[in-house]
Amino acid sequence: MKKLSGKVAVITGSTRGIGKAIALRFLDEGASVVVTSSSQSNVNAAVAGLPQDRVYGYACDVSSLREMERLVETSAGRFGRIDCFINNAGISEPFCQITAGDPVLWSRVVDTNLKGTYYGTRVAIAYFLRENIPGKIINMAGSGTDPGSNTPFISAYGSTKAAIARFTFAIAAEYRQTSLSIMLLHPGLVRTGMVSAENPTPELARQLATFNTILDIFAQPPDVAASLAVKMASGWSDGKTGRYLSALDGWVKKRLLVTYPFRRLTNRIDRQVY
Repeated sequence: MKKLSGKVAVITGSTRGIGKAIALRFLDEGASVVVTSSSQSNVNAAVAGLPQDRVYGYACDVSSLREMERLVETSAGRFGRIDCFINNAGISEPFCQITAGDPVLWSRVVDTNLKGTYYGTRVAIAYFLRENIPGKIINMAGSGTDPGSNTPFISAYGSTKAAIARFTFAIAAEYRQTSLSIMLLHPGLVRTGMVSAENPTPELARQLATFNTILDIFAQPPDVAASLAVKMASGWSDGKTGRYLSALDGWVKKRLLVTYPFRRLTNRIDRQVY
């Protein structure tokens, strides 16, 4: 039996990158999936060719509480229930010093990443408690989450990811006496459009060699994070909350660092952008 047979998952920001990889793995494991994006055209393209009886595309703005409420209502109406809600939607500001950046873009990162996670968590908890469902909520960590990590030139992104971690563990503690599983997933470093070096800012252009080396060493395909998401959404987390899994934990970092010279020598570095 597949790990997620009969389950229904809502995954925000799932038309590309990490979110898309998670959606595809959930489908492979027997789940029905709601694919979302702020762009209707991106939603349409993402769901084309997928099993229409188990996939539903929905365009919404995660920074709007009302739209997130509609997302839950519509998704539950489409499939009869929701078992897992993944707050994956996230963006980053251009790579630059804070005084050179646009305050509007900085605020937009906060609205999408932090407020979007807050709204998604809030509406999912309300739904799960109302329907008496032992639901799973998975929020996404990132650079800036781990103690001692630093995110110069992308301060909005790093700040929101650190805040999401604290928020997730706080809410897990608030609802510890319920059947909910509220968890945090660090997807590691993945080559997505968010970390692409195409059309670099002047600051990124100055650091491009270092930036590309870091990607070559530590970037992994999104399937690694998707496998962890399946684990968290499965029976593994029944009765558990406040759990944290990372696709780039200490052991993985050491392995990638040690194997980097061999991978570079044998041309086995995956530079695909997902």
